[in-house]
Amino acid sequence: MNDNYNYHVGFEPSAFKHGVGRDDIDHALSNPIVIHYYEGYVMVIGPSRSGDLLEVAVNVSGRVFHAMKARPKYLRRR
Repeated sequence: MNDNYNYHVGFEPSAFKHGVGRDDIDHALSNPIVIHYYEGYVMVIGPSRSGDLLEVAVNVSGRVFHAMKARPKYLRRR
């Protein structure tokens, strides 16, 4: 993720299922702490505007399809 990601990221309706707003998703993607790579998507862990850690999933098409408060399994170091 970089400063220009906004030009490439779209949003699926499911991205807002857990009540996380676009501004908080944008903030988390702009300030990644950890990025987990999976087949077909990446899970970005980053802070919301208030500092709560979020997990944000972006598919290979550059579309956010999931966002919620980060669960412990994504916060553990491997």
